[in-house]
Amino acid sequence: MRHLMSPLDLSVEELYGLLSLANDIEHNPGKYAHACEGKKLATCFYEPSTRTRLSFESAMLNLGGSVLGFSSADSSSAAKGESVSDTIRVISCYADICAIRHPKEGAALVASLKSSIPVINAGDGGHQHPTQTLTDLLTIYSLKGGFSNLTIGLCGDLKFGRTVHSLIHALIRYPNVRFVLISPEELRIPDYIREDVLQKNEIPFTELERLEDAMPELDILYMTRVQKERFFNEEDYVRMKDFYILTKDKLSMAREDMLILHPLPRVNEISVEVDDDPRAVYFKQAQYGVYVRMALILTLLKWRDGLC
Repeated sequence: MRHLMSPLDLSVEELYGLLSLANDIEHNPGKYAHACEGKKLATCFYEPSTRTRLSFESAMLNLGGSVLGFSSADSSSAAKGESVSDTIRVISCYADICAIRHPKEGAALVASLKSSIPVINAGDGGHQHPTQTLTDLLTIYSLKGGFSNLTIGLCGDLKFGRTVHSLIHALIRYPNVRFVLISPEELRIPDYIREDVLQKNEIPFTELERLEDAMPELDILYMTRVQKERFFNEEDYVRMKDFYILTKDKLSMAREDMLILHPLPRVNEISVEVDDDPRAVYFKQAQYGVYVRMALILTLLKWRDGLC
């Protein structure tokens, strides 16, 4: 039995197999409509989520399985003081696989150590968000054909953005990948990512403050919102929230084949006028999230049952 705590839990070969399965699911959905019949997914979400929780639930329902769980800590026994360890032991009695989101870093790992069913980290604090990364990778893989030889701009909240941290970890395994890190000084990439991931692995990167300076060289622009829930005071959030807004004027400087990704939700960092541009693929990206989570559920259940 295996769990998914980080994108790096999958080897390059396993990741390729997962993305290939997701592609097959996209093009042949009927083939998988009963693949998880009789199986149950528990969604244990200790903090709010729309896309991640609903895409997990949609994925399991598309596979013919069923779903149970809770959507906030207040609606679970966590409100009574129950630990994550105890909760997952109980959930293991009710479900075949579990997706957990928690505001504390490492909570999903704690759950996996006590669980008798596969556990998927659906986001733990500012640490990791591996299934969003799988979604991002499937989007790039499907629309760009691979990951090598890309210049990827990461823009916005690079300090607290767990989607950014996970994506960097995943992409450094491919040849000739270069990053352009676009953020204000206060929201720059954490030192451990800069030093222990990028510099240690000799990955080329540039740090900029102006989005316009980066635009002409990018193959991928990954926009992120400034996350109010990660700030300790309102004043800092208000000062930072409008630092970057992608508009049609700024987009005119970009390549014709550049892709614009965003993990969503969007606040105002991408103007709605950009939505109709063919390079804007963030809503298509959300659809890819269902396919990749279907592939992940199938794969983890097969590993659990010793079928692959």
